[in-house]
Amino acid sequence: MVRQARCSHILVKTYDEALELQRMVYGGANFAQLAAQRSSCPSGRQGGDLGWFGRGQMVKPFEDAAFSYNVGDMTIVQTQFGWHLIYITGQR
Repeated sequence: MVRQARCSHILVKTYDEALELQRMVYGGANFAQLAAQRSSCPSGRQGGDLGWFGRGQMVKPFEDAAFSYNVGDMTIVQTQFGWHLIYITGQR
């Protein structure tokens, strides 16, 4: 059972913008650079890296994605903060 996850994310205002960024990463763009350039979240300045976190530390839709997908996966979720492009970078 996964107890902790590590994710990077890019927070944007629209689903279409998150989808565009996801396509850019799949096309070879650097996730951390895009986060630094485009994320509206302060963590974007550090390449979007949120570090390790456990269950109950993130808003529910974000947490559900972080613990439901596999390392290396990307997904898009909506929270009260906006649209997150989430890249799962670790689980333990």
